[in-house]
Amino acid sequence: MNKIVLIGAGSTNFGLGTVSDIFKSKQLNGSTIVLHDINPATLAKTKEIADKYKDKLNADFTITATTNREEALKDANFCIISIEIGKRFELWDQDWKLPLQYGIKQIYGENGGPGGLFHSLRIAPVIVEICDDIMKICPEAFVFNYSNPMQRICHAVTTKHPNLKFTGLCHEIASMERQLPTLMETEFSNIEIKAGGLNHFSILLEAKYKDTGKDGYPMIKEKFYNYYSKLINEHEGHPSEPGAERGVFFELYKQYGYLPITTDSHLGEYLQWAYSVADHEGIMDFYDNYKKRCLSFYDDENSYSKFFDTKESKNQERIVPIIEAILNDANIEESAVNIPNNNFIPQVPNGIVVEVPGILNKKGVTGLKLDHYPSSFGTLLNNQSGTIQLTTDAVLNKSKHSAYLAMLADPVVDNARSAEKLLDTIIEFQNEYLGYLK
Repeated sequence: MNKIVLIGAGSTNFGLGTVSDIFKSKQLNGSTIVLHDINPATLAKTKEIADKYKDKLNADFTITATTNREEALKDANFCIISIEIGKRFELWDQDWKLPLQYGIKQIYGENGGPGGLFHSLRIAPVIVEICDDIMKICPEAFVFNYSNPMQRICHAVTTKHPNLKFTGLCHEIASMERQLPTLMETEFSNIEIKAGGLNHFSILLEAKYKDTGKDGYPMIKEKFYNYYSKLINEHEGHPSEPGAERGVFFELYKQYGYLPITTDSHLGEYLQWAYSVADHEGIMDFYDNYKKRCLSFYDDENSYSKFFDTKESKNQERIVPIIEAILNDANIEESAVNIPNNNFIPQVPNGIVVEVPGILNKKGVTGLKLDHYPSSFGTLLNNQSGTIQLTTDAVLNKSKHSAYLAMLADPVVDNARSAEKLLDTIIEFQNEYLGYLK
């Protein structure tokens, strides 16, 4: 039987959402689910709720919980990572707002810009250490990462451990499943898509009707402005504001001609001009609601009971169908996986972790080349390459100077002195996590 380890099982949504997905899989019946977290309180709460619904649904799984990572990883077949470091929102506020005080106009501060760097410098070393243990204890395990910043975490891990079966996963591609049926006036099962780029900075390259083979982009272009100007922001908990968080989204579509996969809060992190067109109010509103929802997650059973609704067959994430495809040697295509570039996108250096379609089989995940990737948008992707590489160098070599160089390579940073002072300030504020940089 399979042993599936959830690392960061006490995280909001992740632990219980993944457990509920596993419960829905007949193929995984009899498997052991190991819940692992360094926070004993949230771990115990997740275990309590998981056991409750296991009994209620008569699910055929063994569930264990431990704060001991070595114990959790022993004999693991699949490891799924979704962690955060410290008091996430307090640190996130610093990541986002301190750069603004130094005149650096970044957006959101989670994955790109200086905030994305600081986030990476806190979390990537821990995930690298987790993967060090996986290489020692269960080197044949398939490892999947959901933690952000996806690009930089995955690059640091795959640089140190190139032979680890490591893949980054993100649910943003699911927006196409919700949007394209309306735009193309057909069921999603009749739509074939190709998308790619960097995580949270990806575009829809192709959309075709399976039954006729016709290109769906003419229909998308015809309906684009009317549809998206009225679309209610899809993030749960966001007020009903049509067109929210789509300033950068609209500008990218207008200038490059491809449908972005996500919205301003992510897209804008990688562009030096994004601040001038972003929907800042929409971004802030989403952040406030997301923060409130996360911090009150365990307070209301309605927050998590929906995961275990027996009438709902749809998975929260794609991880369970991916595990099933690997076990079945299915050779099926997954729309978006984050893996090191191997000529998949020609404008991006090999080794940089890109988000591309992949084939799933018993070997794990193999990327697919995106032919004719638009060089115009590829140039924007390549602008991130140096920052990603230097962030990895800072993490693996504990180098403050490399962290500074990563800031100077970032398109969002336009002032060397401000960048230097900002880095000193953030290290002082977050010394518990960044004090290793010398």
